[in-house]
Amino acid sequence: MHLVIYAETESVCSSISPFAAAQNICHLLENKAAAEPWSSSSYFALRDNRIELVRASGAELTISISDISLSDEGQYTCSLFTMPVKTSKAFLTVLGIPERPRITGFTNPAMEGDEITLTCSTSGSKPAAHIHWFRNDKEVQGVKEVNATGKSFIVKNSLHLQLNQRDDGVAYTCSVEHVSLASNPYQITEVLQVHYAPHVEISHTMTIPQEGQYFKLECASKGNPLPDPVLWSKDGGDLPDVERMIVEGRDLTITSLNKTDNGTYRCEANNYLGTSGAEYLLIVYGEFIDKTNWHSLTLQCFNIVS
Repeated sequence: MHLVIYAETESVCSSISPFAAAQNICHLLENKAAAEPWSSSSYFALRDNRIELVRASGAELTISISDISLSDEGQYTCSLFTMPVKTSKAFLTVLGIPERPRITGFTNPAMEGDEITLTCSTSGSKPAAHIHWFRNDKEVQGVKEVNATGKSFIVKNSLHLQLNQRDDGVAYTCSVEHVSLASNPYQITEVLQVHYAPHVEISHTMTIPQEGQYFKLECASKGNPLPDPVLWSKDGGDLPDVERMIVEGRDLTITSLNKTDNGTYRCEANNYLGTSGAEYLLIVYGEFIDKTNWHSLTLQCFNIVS
């Protein structure tokens, strides 16, 4: 990076934002006198092993500053000992690059009903960085906090969450934007794992079960950890006819219905957070039911959580 100053009858100042090195050039248009070494805003001659004299002549004086830090920011002056003395000045602006963000307050797994606070923080930025939160791809608003530490800033942004099962698998991304990063913000993502008790529902394949028909009950269970397997029962006991009543995974299939199959079928699932059950009342109708005189059929489904 270069900072160029021309010592003319009127001073011309330029401002730069270096990250690694800066070079200052004092171009002397009047070479009747020598130039005093560069000085910073403290008005002392620069003496630092990071500063190197690159070029010195009757027309130009050039210095290079390596390993730029925030303390190098300030006004730089080149003086010409003419009659009268001529000076030219420039202000060197140094940007503080933010550190990569980190997220605290994250617990995996969390439990449904827990209240947690996710905090994304970054330090070292100048000017202060901007932090944005995203829930999956949608931006959500957090609480911002900015604290100065010397010439740089610590920036935090916090999200307060009360967790439910809809938060399971959700990705929370913290994005840090800063002028020094151009269009490439720093990002960090954490995926929530929320454990919750099971929930069970029973669905069926037909509206009017009749004798001789193939009949299936499907037990849909969800929970985290996923409850597997599920337990089927009839009227509070074991399934009475295991040859016709086949359990495959979460499904119960009765290959050929008869009226002895009437009763209440229960599907139950559990994990370490609890147990959930759903019930289905099966009524088997005769093989030749007169549907023209059929008015209504009551199906009862119960969901019980313990």
